[in-house]
Amino acid sequence: MDAIKVEKLLKKFNGVVAVDRISFSVKSGELFGLLGPNGAGKTTTINMLASLLDPTSGMAEVAGFDVCEKKYKVRQSIGIVFQEPALDIKLTGKENLEFHAMMYGMPKKERRERIGEVLRLVELEEKAGVLVENYSGGMKRRLEIARGLMHRPEVLFLDEPTLGLDAQTRRRIWDYIKKLNKESAVTIILTTHYMEEADYLCERVAIMDRGKFVAMDSPQKLKDILGGDVVSLETEGNADSLLQEFQKISWVKTLTHHDHMLSLTVENGERKIPLIIRMAQTNGVDISCVHLHKPSLEDVFLHYTGRTIREEEGSRMGFRKEIRRARMGRNR
Repeated sequence: MDAIKVEKLLKKFNGVVAVDRISFSVKSGELFGLLGPNGAGKTTTINMLASLLDPTSGMAEVAGFDVCEKKYKVRQSIGIVFQEPALDIKLTGKENLEFHAMMYGMPKKERRERIGEVLRLVELEEKAGVLVENYSGGMKRRLEIARGLMHRPEVLFLDEPTLGLDAQTRRRIWDYIKKLNKESAVTIILTTHYMEEADYLCERVAIMDRGKFVAMDSPQKLKDILGGDVVSLETEGNADSLLQEFQKISWVKTLTHHDHMLSLTVENGERKIPLIIRMAQTNGVDISCVHLHKPSLEDVFLHYTGRTIREEEGSRMGFRKEIRRARMGRNR
C-alpha cells in the first residue's frame, strides 16, 4: 500500500517554477529521501505534501487523502519536523510534548502514556523535566522528532533533520531515525543535502535539481549506474585533447569535466591510474592531484547534472532570492 502518491506536482511562485511536475510514490513503512542542493525544491515539495502550501497543478495524496481537498485529514495523519527549531525553550521537554498532544485533542491518560513512550524512543526520559533552553542541539532535535510522533502519525516528514549539527550528533540522530522507522513502522520522508545521510538512511532516494527529479532508486543502484571506481584528476592547463582520448576508450564507463577536475568511472581503478597519468603526460596535461574512491551519491549527482551539489548550491543563491521575492509578492 502506498502512503504517498504524487502525479505531475507543479508549484510556481509568480511564474517562477520551484517544483516542476514531479511524480513518485512511497510505500507504507518506507524511509524515502529527497536529496539535492538547497533551493532544489525539496522543502517546497514537503510543504505541499503536508498541505501547508497549495500546488499550482498536479495531484498528491498522503495517507489516502488529497492534500488540497482533505487538508484536515492530511494534517491528522502526519507529523513534521521543520528545518528551523519550533520548540518552546521556556517549557520542559515533557511540557512541550503535552502541549502538542492537547492541540491534537488527545485525552489526558492517553497523552501521559504516549509522552513516556516517545521519550523512551528518543532516550530523553531523564531530561523530561529539564527546560528545553538547557538542551543540546541534538537533544532538541530528538525532542522535535518525539513531538512529531506524539499523535501516532502514519507519515513523518523530516526536513533537513540534522542541519547545523556536528558530525557525531548527526550520526546519533541517524540512528534514532532508523530505530523509529523500524520500531514504529512509520513512513518517513526526509529531505537532505548531505549525501552520506541519504546513503545511510534511505531505502530509496529521489535526487532533485532545479525542481525536477534527475534520478530515483535505492542508493546502491544509483551508485551502480556508474559501474566502477571513480578516479578524479585535478588538471593544469587545457585538458580537451585528453578528454577526447578518454572518450575513445572502452574501459572508461563515464566521464565528466568541470573546472579543473576530470572524473572517470573505470573498473579496477587502482590499476588504471598509472595508465591514466601516462596518457595525460602524452597529451601535455599536468596532473596535480589524483583521488580514487568508490562511487558516491555526489558522483551520481555530478553524472546527471555535470555539477557537484556544492557548486549547485552556490549557483542557486540568486534563484532562491527570486523565489523569496515571488512569495513576498504573492502575499502582498
